[in-house]
Amino acid sequence: MYSKIPVFLTGLCFLLLQLTFCSGSRILVVPVDGSHWINMEVILRELHSRGHSITVVRSTKSWYIPGNSSIYTSVNVSMLEDESDKNYYNRMLQDVMECRKSLTFIRTFCQNHLITSMLAKGHVILARAAATMLDDPVFMKKMQDAKFDLMLTDPALTIGVLLGSYLKLPVVFNVRWINTGEGHFTIAPSPVSYVPVPGSELHDQMDFLERTMNVLHYLYSVVEQHFIINAAYSDLLRRHFPPGTDLLSLEREADIWLVRTDFVFEFPRPTMPHVVYIGGFQCKKAKPLPAELEAFMQSSGEHGVVVMSLGTFVSALPRDVTEAIAAAFAQLPQKVVWRFAGEKPSSLGNNTLLVDWLPQNNILGHPKTRAFVAHGGTNGIYEAIYHGVPVLGLPLLFDQFDNLLRLKVRRAARVLEAKSLTKEDFLEALTDILETPLYRNNIQHLSQLHRDKPMSPMDTAIFWIEYVIRNKGAAHLKSAGFSLPWYSYFCLDVALLIMALIGALVWASSLVCRVVCCRRFRRKIKAE
Repeated sequence: MYSKIPVFLTGLCFLLLQLTFCSGSRILVVPVDGSHWINMEVILRELHSRGHSITVVRSTKSWYIPGNSSIYTSVNVSMLEDESDKNYYNRMLQDVMECRKSLTFIRTFCQNHLITSMLAKGHVILARAAATMLDDPVFMKKMQDAKFDLMLTDPALTIGVLLGSYLKLPVVFNVRWINTGEGHFTIAPSPVSYVPVPGSELHDQMDFLERTMNVLHYLYSVVEQHFIINAAYSDLLRRHFPPGTDLLSLEREADIWLVRTDFVFEFPRPTMPHVVYIGGFQCKKAKPLPAELEAFMQSSGEHGVVVMSLGTFVSALPRDVTEAIAAAFAQLPQKVVWRFAGEKPSSLGNNTLLVDWLPQNNILGHPKTRAFVAHGGTNGIYEAIYHGVPVLGLPLLFDQFDNLLRLKVRRAARVLEAKSLTKEDFLEALTDILETPLYRNNIQHLSQLHRDKPMSPMDTAIFWIEYVIRNKGAAHLKSAGFSLPWYSYFCLDVALLIMALIGALVWASSLVCRVVCCRRFRRKIKAE
């Protein structure tokens, strides 16, 4: 009996070693600023708690990424510099609102053109910043000497992709948006017959005209990717990477794609073995609110509270819009907490509390919260789903129109146009959200589905990050499809061969028929 104890202890030690095998790994992180940093930091805190050493490459002019942190070491570099002026997004908002005045078919292409103009400038700057790093032998030696085990990056900015590939590190993406749109379109088959192209504002039940529009959006994105985005990196890739390398090929080499979506929210579509879904991983149970805010929530009585926030990038709506919203809020029996920046609206009611910042996850999880007025950013959408709070959407930029459309299709939200917002429209829509049980019932059903998982999204994300570290990559999960030429991928060469064989068969058959007919005709003439 006692002889079995050493064997048991040996086995137990082996299991413990397996569990802690990748503890203390060195992880290089290249995040994206703004709201993207919010969810990246959540992952970094969890990795730090598990004993990993983290180095974050950040911009010297970062808005939200601290230079000093207890969970990581910073490496400061130049990235977007002056282009990352927050006011830029407010100026772009005005241009988008002008586009929204056009017909439905035209306005989505108008918005895409604005984004293309931004991407054209941004990728040139990013390519220049990446070249500065790769051309700096001191910086690159420092990176190589650190002997990192993994690159964790958000590929919405390309520096992490380029740096990770150059250092030949296993790469994990924390991703939703990449290059011309949503990450699925870069890594997974995306039939345009039922998969809406990002920015098209379409759903998966398209009629003929909508499918035509979807195809046009897809062709636009292909042109944008190959002739605008890829072109910005051509010189950099020629100097530092093997011949034939382009940006797409580097991105598709990533070992694991941690995609910040959930099919409770996203339309069903094809996927790939190394795509892992972690939508809502940043959501958690609500914590107690600050005393002053809690007192305000409790003062709402049975009517409850409406929460409004427009995210981190866009600080203010046009003055006439904020006046209309404030006037509508003033007529509600509910109390209102409004994250607001700018001049206080003159029509503000006594029931409305303006705040510079609010603990969004905690306040959405408060039992007094009845509705969420939001711009449709991914983080806010998932927090609303997690806590089961119906949404009144005011989409402003980027993916927000598509995000809110998905909730609208599921009858868990209503959506208004900020460009033409009136007090009456806003009040009617918000009252409908508050008084019609359908919206709350539907989003609470989505919340139930979202939570019903064998593993939490956060545990899933950490497992796959450590999986890549343990196995030094995940090459066995990558499809061979993206290494094929485009004509082979779509089997156009096979189709051409089959058409040639059919053509040859038809030609041979017609030739035989002609010969037989000619012989019969000659015999008939001779007989006469």
